[in-house]
Amino acid sequence: MDIFERMRRGELIRLDEPDYPQVLAAINRAFEITGKLNTAYHNDDEVRAILSELTGYNIDTTTTVKLPFYTDFGQFTRFGKNVFVNFGCSFMDRGGIIIEDNALIGPNVSLITENHAMEPELRVNVYGKPIVIKSRAWLGAGVTVLPGVTIGENAVVGAGAVATKDVPPSAMVAGIPARIIKENVLEK
Repeated sequence: MDIFERMRRGELIRLDEPDYPQVLAAINRAFEITGKLNTAYHNDDEVRAILSELTGYNIDTTTTVKLPFYTDFGQFTRFGKNVFVNFGCSFMDRGGIIIEDNALIGPNVSLITENHAMEPELRVNVYGKPIVIKSRAWLGAGVTVLPGVTIGENAVVGAGAVATKDVPPSAMVAGIPARIIKENVLEK
C-alpha cells in the first residue's frame, strides 16, 4: 500500500518514512497551484479549471469557489454539484473532504482533517480523518470543522462554531465546542 492510500486510511504518516518526499512534493504542488489561483483575478470558470487541476477531477460548472482559497494538499477534496464556497476558506484535506451537492460554506471556514499524535516524540507526524459535509448543509462564517466530523444533511453550523463531533441531519449547532441549539431547522 502506498503512502497516499495509508493517508486516506488515517494512518500516522511519519516525516522520516522513505516515501514521505512524495507527500512533500504533493504539498508543494498544492502550494504552487493555490499560489497561481490566489495571486490574480480569475472568473468562476477559470477558478474551477485551476481547482480541477489541483483535485485531479473536473469540478461541476454549478459549483463556485470564491478566492482566496487555501489548501495544503487538494487531491483528497471532492466538491458536489451546486456547492458554494465563500472567500478565505482553508481546507487541510490529507484526511479527505467530501462536500455534497447544494452545500454552502461561509467565508473563512476551516475544514481541518489533519491532526498530530499525542505522544511528544511522535507529535511532528500527521494522521488524518475525513470530513463530510452532507447535502444542503450550511456552514456559517468562521466555522471550524475538526478531523472525522460529518455535518448532516440540511444541518446549520452557526458562525464561529467549532464542530468537534458529528452534527445530526437538520440540526442547528453553535458555540465552542458546537452544541445543538435546535433539533430540526426544517420545523416552523
